[in-house]
Order: sequence, then structure tokens, then C-alpha cells
Amino acid sequence: MDNVYTHVFSPARKALNPESLREMQEQSGSTLQAIERIAEEFGDDAAAYLQAAAAYFKMRPVTMVMMRQLKPDFELLSFIEAGKRMCIAFIEPAGELLLVTADPLDVRTRTWINARLRSRAEQPVSWGIATAGDVRSYLAVIEKTVKAMDSVGIADTVNAIDRSALSISIEDISSTESAIVRLVNSTIYDALRAGASDIHLETQPQGLNIKYRLDGVLSMIKRLDGCDLANQVLSRIKVISELDIAERRIPQDGRFKVLAEGREIDLRVSIMPNLFGEDAVLRVLDRYHLSGELQTLSLETLGFAEPAKEFVRRLSQLPYGLLLVTGPTGSGKTTTIYAAITEINTGLDKIVTIEDPVEYQLSGVLQIPVNEKKGLTFARGLRSILRHDPDKIMVGEIRDPETAQIAVQAALTGHQVFTTVHANNVFDVIGRFTNMGVDSYSFVSALNGILAQRLVRINCPMCVTGDNPDKELMLRSGLGTSPLALSSFNFKHGVGCAHCRGSGFKGRRAIAETLSLNDTLRDLMVERAAISKIKHAARQNGLKTLREAAVALVAAGMTTLEEINRVTPVE
Repeated sequence: MDNVYTHVFSPARKALNPESLREMQEQSGSTLQAIERIAEEFGDDAAAYLQAAAAYFKMRPVTMVMMRQLKPDFELLSFIEAGKRMCIAFIEPAGELLLVTADPLDVRTRTWINARLRSRAEQPVSWGIATAGDVRSYLAVIEKTVKAMDSVGIADTVNAIDRSALSISIEDISSTESAIVRLVNSTIYDALRAGASDIHLETQPQGLNIKYRLDGVLSMIKRLDGCDLANQVLSRIKVISELDIAERRIPQDGRFKVLAEGREIDLRVSIMPNLFGEDAVLRVLDRYHLSGELQTLSLETLGFAEPAKEFVRRLSQLPYGLLLVTGPTGSGKTTTIYAAITEINTGLDKIVTIEDPVEYQLSGVLQIPVNEKKGLTFARGLRSILRHDPDKIMVGEIRDPETAQIAVQAALTGHQVFTTVHANNVFDVIGRFTNMGVDSYSFVSALNGILAQRLVRINCPMCVTGDNPDKELMLRSGLGTSPLALSSFNFKHGVGCAHCRGSGFKGRRAIAETLSLNDTLRDLMVERAAISKIKHAARQNGLKTLREAAVALVAAGMTTLEEINRVTPVE
């Protein structure tokens, strides 16, 4: 670089002209702009520019394809610094450090990096050159996988808590001075990147445990020492949730919004006291998460077996009546109803929902959020909906007798009602409505069918391999050990890889138990017959249980016995 101004540029010869470099640098005001203008002289032939620049500056030419095959070293040169300085550090397979720059004339950056390299005196170092466009493109791609939390340092002293609106991005996190604010923001950022449904912050005697719920299972992400640190993190969560930071003896509920990737994401907060301080659970409610998919979301995309899909599709197309979906929290009940509504939403019917909260936005559907502080409960909202000339109604959840009564009456008066209720299986739903005081005859007359569902983790396709479960596991799973009975089973499991974060599972699939009513079942339910009789009649009517649906997935090699034992009980 000492003899930069000793050659002549000729586009025909594809060589660099130091005089043009000097002239363009004077006109542009920066070395990077000068380099980019020189690259423009080569037109669309970026490869020719790269070869000419590499030969001129005595550096290795590096393309976008080559960068994506290397591992970045953000410990030496952080993601933020890489973007600012247009220089990325890579570790090559042999352990050599490769520094790729888009601005070989930036002496300050090279001096700054050389100072940082003093701690790595024994590691071989080489320099490469890439186009500015490739460097920017690579950083844009890698931002989707880089963890903000890894670059957060927790200082012993904590600055004042930032009370401004919460914006989540790598740049915002790195520019925040408060270590606690950086920790909280980066925890949320990484959770959104990982697709977590919940963030758990658990105070322990030694400090703070951070866990994400991924595919329905809690995963330990990070442990941080220090009870003071845990208290400061919980206080930060309370501040942004507008909760009482002085109150540590009773549970508190709140919510806040973050801005990530240009969209607002709601987080519902639950604070609970424990022996060592407080725990917090942040439920991620990304209303826009499926906004692109909801245009094509259907029962086909949820993974149901064919009979379950046809059951929901047939009942959702009826002109009136009650369709109940049951299951525990996080089992996909709302998504199933959304899929059914999306399929029947032709624009010819008025569809109104009341939810707590509105989890996803549906195009062409009037969605009403419950606001109990202002008196807008499920029951009151449902009464108002009936005066709004609806054709189809979705009630997010039936929690109380009043809402149950109104929903049944709405289904009896010519409206189609979709709703959810918490119960273990389709038969427990009957008892729930009976305990709420709903008249059996009215309930049975309104009811079209019940669907109980669970989500089962699926073996990771990148690391799945054959499996041979031991006899004890098969007996515990209710399968027996007869070779004839197990001849149709294709046992498989995931061994764990980077794609599935070592869990062996990637993604989940819905399984379902459906109860379609006929005259026999209606008579038994009106008579309040024993559940055993109702189950027997349902079996004769073609009922397949959740356990049977789960075992079918094991037989197909899609999941494991351990997973279905976690989700469904042995019958």
C-alpha cells in the first residue's frame, strides 16, 4: 500500500489507476467511496474488479460464496464493528485468521485491528478483499443467526434504566449504555430469532437462569451469577411492563411491546414471587408472525391426519352450531380455529372474533381484544357481537358460565360459533359445560363436534436415524414386545445436530381426537349417561384417541416413544 500511486488505470486492461484513486478520493471524501467508484468503472464485471484489486493491493480475492463457507470471528471483530469498518474476521478450517475488507485504503481500521491482534500473536493472519456489496450482503444474512446476547457484557455497576420505547435490533442493543438494558433486550432479541414462544427468567440462589420454550419444551439458554443482577433484570422487566417495582410479595401481570424487524410484537408478562426473589415469564404474542402465511394458512399446513382435517373442514362449513376445540395452553387451539376460519373466509360472511389477546391478525375479520379493566369481558363482548349482524363468531376461550350460556344460545339462533375450552380430552368437555350450569339439551342441540389436540415434536430431518427402543420403554408405552405387533413400526430418533440445537427434534405436528355427534351420542349426553357408555358409543362411531394418533406417528418414524409419552397418557 506504500506505492499506491504508481500505476495507470485502463478499463481495457482491467488495472487500477492510483491517480484515479487519488482523484476519486478527493471528490468523494472517503476511501470507501473512492473504492466503490473505482469498482463502478468495471460495470457489471465485479469478478474482474475483484481480481484487479486483489492483485493491486496484494490481497486474496474473496467472494460472497467463499465468505458463507467460513466461520466469522465476532470475538475479534464484533458484528457492529464489522458493519462500521466494512471488515469481517473469519477463521479458516486450518485455524488461520482471514481478515476480509472492502476498503483496503482504510489505514485506521488496519491499525485498529493490528492492535487487537497483539493478543493473538501466534495465530497466522492473512488479508482478503471483497466488494462492498458482498460485505453488506453477508452481514445482512448473518444478522439472522448472530446472537445479541453473546456480545453483551454485564458490568458490576449499572447505569440508570432506560425508560424509552423498546426497540430491538443489534445496533440498538450495542449502542445502549446500561448493561441490564442490553441484557434484557438481547434476551428478547435472541428469543424472537429462535422462535421461542415463552421466555423464562428464574431467580435462583446463585443468580439468574434464562430459558426459552422452543417447540413446547424449556431449553436452558444462559446462567448469570449474582442475586443483585437477577433483581435488576426483574426490575427492568417491571418498568417496561408498567408494574410496581417496589412490590415483591404478590404476583403481578402486565404487558409491553417491542419493535423488531419493522413490526410490533406484544409480550405478556407474569411476575411471580419465589423463595429467592421473583420469577418472570414473557409470553411472545407476535400478531404479524403468520401475517404472510395466513394468506395461505389452511388445515393442510398444520399436519393433521386426513380424518381430522376432514372433520374440522366439514364442521366449519356448516351454517350454524358450535365447534369446540380443546387442549392445554400452547397446544395450537387458536391456530387451528384460524386455519378453519381462513378456509371459509370468502368475504360473503361477517366474521367477528373476541380474544384475550388477539394473537394474530386475520385479513377481512373483525377482531376484538378483551379489556377487563374497561369492562369488556368475553360475556359482554359476545352480547355486543350478536347485535353486530355476525354470521360466524369466534370466542377465544370459554372461562365462565355466562360466556358458555351466551355461546350456546348464539349457536342455537343461527350463528356458527368457534371456541376453545381447557379440558384433557373430548369427553371432559361435556363435564366442563355441565359444571358451568349449561342445560344439557341446549348444549347437545347446539354442539356440532369436539376436537381435542396436542402438539408433538417431530424428529429432526437432518440427523434422524434408526432406533431400537428397549423392552422396558415399549412396555411402559403400552406397545408390548410382540414382534408381530411391532412389525409395522419404523422406529426412528434424532441424534442431535446444529439444525435442531442438539435436541433431536425440529418442529411440531398436531395430533387430534375428534368426536362427531350422532343421535345415539346426543341421547346419552342428554341423559347424562356414564362417560364409559359415551366412550363406547363414540368408539362405535369411529373415535380415534389422541394416544392412537400419537402412536401412528411413532410407527411412521416421525417421532419417538419418549415424546408421545410426554404428551399423551398410556391408555
